[in-house]
Amino acid sequence: MERFSDVEEQVSKLVGELIRTKEFVEFYIGRNGEFDLQVASIIKREQRNYGYDNSSLVLVLPYPISNLDDMESYYDEVWYPSELQNVHYKAAIGKRNEWFVKNSDVLVAYVEKEEGGAYLCAKKALKDGVEVKWIGKVSECDKLFSETIKQI
Repeated sequence: MERFSDVEEQVSKLVGELIRTKEFVEFYIGRNGEFDLQVASIIKREQRNYGYDNSSLVLVLPYPISNLDDMESYYDEVWYPSELQNVHYKAAIGKRNEWFVKNSDVLVAYVEKEEGGAYLCAKKALKDGVEVKWIGKVSECDKLFSETIKQI
């Protein structure tokens, strides 16, 4: 991941803007990578700054986990969508990412390469007409997704 401070600044600005300007925001998040952990921390900080009245940080699990109590004490809510309950664990993260796209108005994406879960999730969001907010090197994201954007 590029410099932590650059990513943190972009996410913090976006999260703060959403909390300040929207009636209510549910922040759906995974916990399967460095970016997820970083964003969860930023959301918690922005909730402390602006209040908890109009936002909720929701961990969306791709499969059951053993340390659920720890997760429930950190996140405002922890969900395990029923659509994922019969999905093989090797396909669960991808299916959970599809759930994100299906259930989101805006997707925040940090994509470094033309492969992997974040790339596929952002590509599906663009294809399905979900607004994507790019974090990181936006010019590189534009290059990665130029063909997808042309096809839409």
